[in-house]
Amino acid sequence: MLTILRFVAAGIVAGGAFVVAVILWPIGRGGEAIDLVGDVDRGAYLARASGCIACHTDGAAGGAPLAGGAGLPTDFGTFFPPNLTTDPVQGIGGWSVEDFARAVRQGVSPEGNPYFPTFTYPFYTNFTDQEIADLWAAFRTVPAVAMAVPDHSVSFPFDQRWGLKLWRAAFLRPPETTVISGRSDTWNRGRWLAEGASHCAACHTARNLAGARIPGAAFAGNDALPGGGRAPSIRADDLRARGWTVDNLAFALRVGAMPDGDAFGGSMGEVVRDGTAFMTADDLRAISIYILDED
Repeated sequence: MLTILRFVAAGIVAGGAFVVAVILWPIGRGGEAIDLVGDVDRGAYLARASGCIACHTDGAAGGAPLAGGAGLPTDFGTFFPPNLTTDPVQGIGGWSVEDFARAVRQGVSPEGNPYFPTFTYPFYTNFTDQEIADLWAAFRTVPAVAMAVPDHSVSFPFDQRWGLKLWRAAFLRPPETTVISGRSDTWNRGRWLAEGASHCAACHTARNLAGARIPGAAFAGNDALPGGGRAPSIRADDLRARGWTVDNLAFALRVGAMPDGDAFGGSMGEVVRDGTAFMTADDLRAISIYILDED
């Protein structure tokens, strides 16, 4: 009996030591200072293409742009996108551009804490310093809104942010946005947008029990979106079988109308309304060419 108790005690001590080690485990990279001059127009365009407005604006309630989004219900709890206005208390007005870069590219807060992966930072890992500077310049023009966003409503143990360090170690991978030789500039631009900034796979890829995208299932559809929605497969063969072409896909991303005359609803409707509707015709065509692989 004494041996068993000693074994249990040793297990508790070892487990406690492991938890403490994970809690103290630093994440993220330091990064060089960013002293580039940002372009507001380029940054505003990239913010639209990256879905910032759609997620961080409570459009249904008439909320101010980027002042915090509506609750996002998931199997792990309800998450509330934060206030990204220039308010120094409720928003990011007190951040530096380096804080911003670390958050966007690494998913790490200025305090060194990991963000929940409902924030689509894994898709922004490859943003350049110039793209970060452009985004920062645009965000600095957003009027301050002193609105507090509710805390995430997440049950134990998913509310333990230290556990996200283990999630990152297991599942965090950079997006596949590198240029592929032998493909056109248009196809590669579409790849950069679809795989990265516009993060199509965030919705159109099924998740495992840990909430991470399932390897090999990219773009194959997701029947368990937050809030009970679903996203169909956007793999090339499946799209063609449903009547999609480069032209009508680009048109749909512009106006939200599908080939059968129906309109996008739910989260895809928001993506069009707050994001892709503002993108150039060339970029929408590039996404369509990449998704349908018709270069």
